[in-house]
Amino acid sequence: MQLNIAGKRCHVGTGGKPFDPAGSLDPPLLLIHGAANDRDCWRTVAGGLTAAGCALLVPDLPGHGQSAGPPLRSIEELADWLPALLDAAGVEQAVLVGHSMGSLIALECAARHPQRVAWLALLGSSAPMPVAEALLGRAETHRDSVVRLMTEYSHSLQFLLTGGGGHGIWGPGATLAIMRRSPAGVLAIDLANCNNYLHGLEAAAQVACPTLLLVGRRDRMTPRRNLPPLQSALRQVVRAEIENCGHAMMNEQPQAVVEELLKFVGSAATKGTATARTAARPPTAE
Repeated sequence: MQLNIAGKRCHVGTGGKPFDPAGSLDPPLLLIHGAANDRDCWRTVAGGLTAAGCALLVPDLPGHGQSAGPPLRSIEELADWLPALLDAAGVEQAVLVGHSMGSLIALECAARHPQRVAWLALLGSSAPMPVAEALLGRAETHRDSVVRLMTEYSHSLQFLLTGGGGHGIWGPGATLAIMRRSPAGVLAIDLANCNNYLHGLEAAAQVACPTLLLVGRRDRMTPRRNLPPLQSALRQVVRAEIENCGHAMMNEQPQAVVEELLKFVGSAATKGTATARTAARPPTAE
């Protein structure tokens, strides 16, 4: 569907079904893509989530995919853009699910706009998220070589060799194709956004809602050894790992991503209901 946000067109996927938050017991899920990506990186995951009854918003970020530009030049700007998206969609509160750069956007939004965030899921995340100088320096002038290198490091070695299920399909090619079609300049801006976002741990310390950290055990872009500071900073956090999976987990192991997200949402909803019941229980006479 198309939304108008601050006078600019935003294209938002809904997982193949009309967006109907009233038809779901849980808040809608807002899926936020990473650097030089667009909503299509969530395609298989989104289908699994809507099949399970979730209401979804899957936007192309400004200047990405079919959304009008220009691309925003900081994680903070992107975090402030999300509530405007929710307003345009008529949604008061959502579950933010961000991958890679999208996880930084979701994290900052949860810190800046806590009333708009029910729960938080950070996939392939790290705070800070430094980018190698070789990539930053070449993203503008040698974009295709950077995209090919990112595609290689975004997948496990096993998936690079055998991913795609046979039939002549090279699994990592989906990741490569999405990044290759990103508009000129977007890759360099997005990588700089990741590299320049330095107060992620401070933002994490302000997040009070339940949070999922989902990591691929074979992730070479945001390896799990980088997670402890972020994990320690979050107040209500659960960590899950997907075996034999790299950074581009929605491509490598989409069903596992769906299962972990549904498990987290179900658990968070159950705990929230129990807390509400406890708060509403009348005091016992002594």
